[in-house]
Amino acid sequence: MKQFYNERDSRQKDFEDLKAQAESEFDDKKPLSMSAFAEDWNASQFWYSDETASTLAKRLLEGATAETNIAVVSAPSVFIQLKNLLASKPESERPSITLLEFDERFGVFKEFIKYDYKEPTRLPAELKGYFNRIICDPPFLSEDCQIKTALTVRWLSKSWISDGLRLIVCTGERMETLIHKIYSKVGIETTNFEVQHAKGLSNEFRCYSNFQE
Repeated sequence: MKQFYNERDSRQKDFEDLKAQAESEFDDKKPLSMSAFAEDWNASQFWYSDETASTLAKRLLEGATAETNIAVVSAPSVFIQLKNLLASKPESERPSITLLEFDERFGVFKEFIKYDYKEPTRLPAELKGYFNRIICDPPFLSEDCQIKTALTVRWLSKSWISDGLRLIVCTGERMETLIHKIYSKVGIETTNFEVQHAKGLSNEFRCYSNFQE
């Protein structure tokens, strides 16, 4: 019990420190961490390991320029690593990144947009057709959640052909047939990249993308 309260107090301190950073637009010299955000398993929150999140972020950034627009849908640990990787770049050279996420704790970031997959396109109108790179991790392994998240991805996408969109989808292995069906027009394929979660996950997880490994 003592360990539980110590961990809770530590997370609270991390979060307060993060809020303080946010007020000063964040200190680029201090890497951001997911440690401030406790996972809520009831909300199906399972953060990626730092290594996995960093690898996915690097794939999204390959060849990116200031004209690149990246959407991160329900994958906040990747967003954190994108912020860290871009911190060393001059602002004029950074692509834009937007986090679409249900958890309002991430509102400490200026790039946060509140998102509920149950309302797939209830988003700011200026985001429609704005993004040419997207990563999404639908929060639940249900057909309803997967399809509605795909509607969001389609709505956000600047183009719905493989050459016009770099897309990564991370979700359970049992969703594979459905993922191939709903993203067929953008050339989605199952990759051999092993997605690791910081605290493990009992479900078999897969990474799908429409560009070469």
